[in-house]
Amino acid sequence: MHTITLNVSDETLQALQTTPENLSQEMLLVIAVKLYELGRLSSGTAATLAGISRTVFLSKLADYGVDTFRLTEAELVKDLANA
Repeated sequence: MHTITLNVSDETLQALQTTPENLSQEMLLVIAVKLYELGRLSSGTAATLAGISRTVFLSKLADYGVDTFRLTEAELVKDLANA
């Protein structure tokens, strides 16, 4: 596992009205959602990155305006077989 450090100013935390811990969790989710939207990560891998279950990840996509399912029929069959 790798660690990435990001410096966030106190002003940014105040503007977002959040704590460093909450911001960290939110940023992981936002990154995971965007990488999923771009097709760079599967929903399962994106969920793992965000630290949540795949089901919860899929339900959160709508909060960011991202379609939950954009699989081809073959991908859907494969995904269901792995469930």
